[in-house]
Amino acid sequence: MVVNPWLALPTGDDPAERCRTVRGAHAAFAAGGAVAPQVRAVVAASWRRSAAALPGPEFMAPVELYGAELESYRRAHPLAAVLPLVRELLGTIADDGAHLLAVCDASGRMLWVEGHAGVRRGAERMNFVAGARWDERHAGTNAPGTALTLDHAVQIFATEHYNRLVQPWTCAAAPVHDPRTGRLLGAVDLTGGDHLAAPHSLALVQATARAAEAQLAAAPGAVAGHALSVLGRDEALLVADGRRSRLGRRHSEILLLLAGRPEGLTGEQLTAALYGDRPVPPVTLRAELSRLRRLVGPLLGSRPYRLCAPVDTDLARVERAMAAGDVRGALRAYDGPPLPLSEAPGVCRLRRGLEGRLRRAVLTGGDAGALQLWADSPWGEEDLEVWERLLAALPMSAPQRGAVAAEARRLRAAYAPGSGATSGQPPRR
Repeated sequence: MVVNPWLALPTGDDPAERCRTVRGAHAAFAAGGAVAPQVRAVVAASWRRSAAALPGPEFMAPVELYGAELESYRRAHPLAAVLPLVRELLGTIADDGAHLLAVCDASGRMLWVEGHAGVRRGAERMNFVAGARWDERHAGTNAPGTALTLDHAVQIFATEHYNRLVQPWTCAAAPVHDPRTGRLLGAVDLTGGDHLAAPHSLALVQATARAAEAQLAAAPGAVAGHALSVLGRDEALLVADGRRSRLGRRHSEILLLLAGRPEGLTGEQLTAALYGDRPVPPVTLRAELSRLRRLVGPLLGSRPYRLCAPVDTDLARVERAMAAGDVRGALRAYDGPPLPLSEAPGVCRLRRGLEGRLRRAVLTGGDAGALQLWADSPWGEEDLEVWERLLAALPMSAPQRGAVAAEARRLRAAYAPGSGATSGQPPRR
């Protein structure tokens, strides 16, 4: 029998026995780092990521958005348009006194957490609330966070959660994408008791996510076109007239470079941007372009090499937000460096330029919300200058001020003379 790796419990398994088995495996992992073979591979990998990012297996997820700022953010979020549909499909279940319906953004920030008041009060004790950050880096293994990390629907059962405070709960979540660009927008989640480990809950959140994407595709102004996603991806995702294609590394580099040069590039210019000073025969580039043309057809032109139709990139969306003065919007659209493993000189220049401009906009703007977004990101978490600016920008009454001051002190000590850390080589936890 083929076992679905995304389901928490194979048919016929005893939930209580499974809970005990995984609890013992979790304790052994927390003590020594070894994962027992009884733990699902998807959970074992998530535990390892969580242990690398978090100080221990018991903690509170941070709350990042409050009050008016939270309201403003979720009103502007694309998933606000499909919230009535999500409520229609999942809300009746969430109102039964045993479940919660949650919707988060692509960074794991909870936008809405709804359901019976008694169940919500229980969830509040572990900061499973609107405004809290539930990606794996901040909350450990959990269905919405792991679904975002893997870009796949998943169930997380009870003691499979990395954080012991979350282990009384079971959850199922599925990612939601922008149907035009393929960009990850967030996830929908059901959280409740052990009964959510049944196959129907995973199927339900998957169906809800697909329905949400279909509604976004049918919304006024949603038009077919070409879009390229490269931020935080080692391999680009091309959406062309509704068809998604995951590209190889070299093809990703070529399309990104050409998308930024609508006038096109000569063979010599493209070779230099891809290979730098390495001696590469012209036939090498021609072969790559021939293979790429078989994938994208008439989109790729030649003499000079160019894209024959507009291709919107997620990198360009970040640039447009910065140009409009919307630093927070730029940060929320910035899912990470473009093609982070690429060593192509042209891509490296794009990567350094974008990150440098975005960081400068954050530092010079003095907006506490933008500074917090950058500080909470993987590329800003060790940036002492950003943490110090954030501390200066926060009102004395801000609830997160104590945590920010503590982090700034830690980084100052880590960067102090004799620590061995430099601005180019930040300290690590």
